[in-house]
Amino acid sequence: TDNCDRRVVATYMNEYLGDFLFDSFQPFHFYHGEGFDYHIPKDQSREACVAEIAGMPGIEAQTPEVFGLHPNAEIDYLTNSSKKLWHDLLDLQPRTASGGGGITREDYITSIASDLDSKLPKPFDLSKLRQALEADGFSPVFVVLVQELERWEILNARMSRSLAALKKALLGEIAMSTQLDRLGTNLFNGQLPDMWRKLTPATDKMLGSWMVFHLRRQAQYAGWVEAGEPKVIWLSGLSIPETYTAALVQTTCRKYGWPLDKSSLYTRVTSYTSAAQVVEKPADGCYVEGLYLEGAAWDVQRRALTRQPPKVLVQELPIMQIIPVELSKLRLQGTIRVPLYITQQRRNAMGVGMMMEADVDTGVHDSHWVLQGVALVMNTDQ
Repeated sequence: TDNCDRRVVATYMNEYLGDFLFDSFQPFHFYHGEGFDYHIPKDQSREACVAEIAGMPGIEAQTPEVFGLHPNAEIDYLTNSSKKLWHDLLDLQPRTASGGGGITREDYITSIASDLDSKLPKPFDLSKLRQALEADGFSPVFVVLVQELERWEILNARMSRSLAALKKALLGEIAMSTQLDRLGTNLFNGQLPDMWRKLTPATDKMLGSWMVFHLRRQAQYAGWVEAGEPKVIWLSGLSIPETYTAALVQTTCRKYGWPLDKSSLYTRVTSYTSAAQVVEKPADGCYVEGLYLEGAAWDVQRRALTRQPPKVLVQELPIMQIIPVELSKLRLQGTIRVPLYITQQRRNAMGVGMMMEADVDTGVHDSHWVLQGVALVMNTDQ
């Protein structure tokens, strides 16, 4: 478990277990809704208590609100279950093309491979960038750019080589290896190939939406190389976004002479709703776009968390500002720290999967949002 898991458990303990359970003047209701009431049975025999508990609605009649969640949580669960079933069905579909004169499986894979190959961007001049880095005095943010582009070129080289080899294998010019066969199956099913997934930021996107994501990454890198650090950074497009935020802290510490081990980051959501509204970069830190909010909605007028509308599971957050600060001077009120995950899977195995915790404004107690499962994610599966 991580700190977020422990916080959820502690919140359930504080909200559902305590001396208030036995307050005879203000009876505690775990949940009170139309037609049912979850409460502690009155003082009576064991048999009567068991009978009263058995008469409460079963799991089939429960709503997510019984556990402090929003009704949208059930929609999210059913949607994810359907996606998983669909992915399993794709893997089970037959690999042979049916008769009828249509396009064959091999021809279809070849056309997809050729289309992807034609969209691969041209490589950056890394040697020139390394020379510029040395001339710049190895500034932390410039170092991050060079490291990002080195990983970027490795990914594109792997894509180019694997697509070329797959097309040759489909023509019979070389042997079809297990890896190439799996690559062809992924392309046929519209899935992100496993051999590419290891070199790209964690994502749940299918191949089509991932390619749009990939080209957007290229556009950000190209703009960064040509015009300098972006006014608004798209963190989701970085291979390791933690290195960029660490570079911001290091740069600010050098600027003001702060001790690095006693500095940190805090965040605030701005009134900007698009990157076009930002005129210039902040003096310290950065502006971030492309973050998504789950478990709550964002009230633009109040600039605070609010309850989700029905059937709206994800909302894009306005521009967020990340600000380096000395820990001794950090004083926040009326905010809650929410996890910022890489994907909607919300995984944080061995510290991988959650980038940081962000501060967002709220007008209600933290426990409400903890039970609602509020979190930020860097990219969705769309």
